[in-house]
Amino acid sequence: MILTGVLRHYATVLLASAPKKLDLPAQREQRSLLRGINLRNNASAISPSAFAARKNYMISAYKEGTFLKDPQNRGKPAANPMTDPAAMEGMMGMMKGNMAMMVPQTLIMGWINAFFAGYVIMKLPFPLTLRFKSMLQSGVATRDLDVRWVSSLSWYFLNLFGLQSVFIFILGNENAANQVAQQMSQMHPGAGVNMFQPGQDPDKVFQSEAENLEVLEHEYILKGVEERLLSSI
Repeated sequence: MILTGVLRHYATVLLASAPKKLDLPAQREQRSLLRGINLRNNASAISPSAFAARKNYMISAYKEGTFLKDPQNRGKPAANPMTDPAAMEGMMGMMKGNMAMMVPQTLIMGWINAFFAGYVIMKLPFPLTLRFKSMLQSGVATRDLDVRWVSSLSWYFLNLFGLQSVFIFILGNENAANQVAQQMSQMHPGAGVNMFQPGQDPDKVFQSEAENLEVLEHEYILKGVEERLLSSI
């Protein structure tokens, strides 16, 4: 399992294509959206006057389309992502990464099912309740077997999700073998990735972010800090 993860990491690195640099208007468009998101997430760290100034500026710029890369296309339907070379390249890179992850897992799981189906390979040294039986004894259809026995297929899945710390130790934090980190990066994109999905209208995203800023209630984290400090002494 460890060797497979290391090979998957280097295969993903070799298959990954170098990201293309965005032009200045595209970078401004994406960083402006990220700026509004950061303002919402860290609003409590700035004073009410500073928050109000930033909020009014961002809302006005979002509604007027100041940060749009192509202001002349405002109000028009979004282009087909299948005709956009950049979007096609991004989808192809994502497909390569998914293939590098799915193919080794499918082969190993098929090999285990073919040669070790129904085998129990170890017994845990501590007692467990019956709720763990379905998780630890996949592929073994027996009701009387002790819950502490672990089947080969269940041991594979436990290793699949339990070796993330080993991969981090060998390959570092930013490794392609860490599935949890890849899923989290897809759910919470950072500043280095495209903030807009293929076929997504940036103007609608800006309008939605402006509405989020309008309904946000600001609460300064340092409000009344002197009284709170003195009352705790």
